Amino acid sequence: MPDLTLHRSRPFDPDPLGRLLSDPGDLALVNPGAKQPFDPMEWLEIWLNEPSDAAYYLLDATGAEKGFFALRVGIGPEQRHLVFVYLDPSVRGGGGGELIAHVETAAHELQALTITLKVELDNAPALALYQGAGFEELGRRNGMATMRKDLG
Repeated sequence: MPDLTLHRSRPFDPDPLGRLLSDPGDLALVNPGAKQPFDPMEWLEIWLNEPSDAAYYLLDATGAEKGFFALRVGIGPEQRHLVFVYLDPSVRGGGGGELIAHVETAAHELQALTITLKVELDNAPALALYQGAGFEELGRRNGMATMRKDLG
């Protein structure tokens, strides 16, 4: 199992995300609305531009970026919505559990009581990961499941 550490990108530095999403297929999965190839200015101006957006990198023991996620304010500041989740292929199959633990840690630090997310129904590994981590499915629409987890 990977040993990943959490690093908040404050202010948001898009360059490591650009390195992580250098494959157009990965970029399309993380954000189907983003320009191809990765455009750091677009991410700064459009995708993660709200002052309340919190962006995080997951680093391996050498300090290399191996994952990314962002938490946005949901319906009120006590809810955070998980967006733009990515794990490098080298840490998949074990890193997902660590990712969820880090998401929960980050949400707690942001004083959230609830985490919400949307996941594509055809992404069986991600859907299983979230279900296994205690996320409750709220509904399905347009090929997506909306999920929620209350934090203790």
